[in-house]
Amino acid sequence: MPRLTQWLGNGVVQAVLLVVALIWITPLAGLFLSSMRSEQDNAAKGWWTALTDPGQLSLDNYTALFKDSGITQSFWNTVLISVPATALVVAIAALAGYAFAWLEFPGRNAIFLVVVGLLVVPVQIGLLPVAKLFGAIGLFGTIPGVILFHVAYGLPFAIFLLRNYFAEIPREMLEAARMDGGGEWRIFSRLVLPLGRPALASLAIFQFLWVWNDMLVALLFADSESQPLTVALQSEMRQFGSNIGVLAPGAFLSLVVPLVVFFAFQRHFVQGVMAGSVK
Repeated sequence: MPRLTQWLGNGVVQAVLLVVALIWITPLAGLFLSSMRSEQDNAAKGWWTALTDPGQLSLDNYTALFKDSGITQSFWNTVLISVPATALVVAIAALAGYAFAWLEFPGRNAIFLVVVGLLVVPVQIGLLPVAKLFGAIGLFGTIPGVILFHVAYGLPFAIFLLRNYFAEIPREMLEAARMDGGGEWRIFSRLVLPLGRPALASLAIFQFLWVWNDMLVALLFADSESQPLTVALQSEMRQFGSNIGVLAPGAFLSLVVPLVVFFAFQRHFVQGVMAGSVK
């Protein structure tokens, strides 16, 4: 009887998870199939008809998309924004998190409280003053300006996450390394960073997904030559209305990259968030 109850319980959980997975993946499948159908087919009948009539599918939309210099440039702009913004946040937050966790310096707790307090500041509050500042120093409308904004607003959460994770490292392990003659930089690079790999990976995923999918910051701080893919697709929608032949493959291209990144590092993502969120 206990085995039957356990089997039924596992079966119910698996069924629920299967339903959730199907609900989640259906829009993605619809977008992918729509991106491989002509505008006439998409206008005439639903995307699900391609499942029974594969002759509707072709790569013509993607061929046309990659020949569009504006879209391809926007894709590479997204890469040029997302990768440095992610790398800088992870690197700076790792150094700051180690300092707040294990180094003694005046005002450490007060400064950390200020960092935590910045977590509740909405992005929208900083848009106008930062735009004026960037305009005064010549960064407005440039890729470095967009990167700098994302780095500044990504650091409070990143420092909070890594500080809590690094604080869980046993003190005895660090003291043993110091007794063996290891300096702070050597301890940080040879001991703390390898142990903090799950948290670093989860942080990198968080930051990359946020920056890659951002449109608000890019819409304000990027000009036509530095705009990322999200802004380019929004511009296409505004100019050409329901131009599904461009929007569907462009949207799927914008979606598939963060999906690949997330599923490639999901194990580290879960480990890092669970370990770093609670001390």
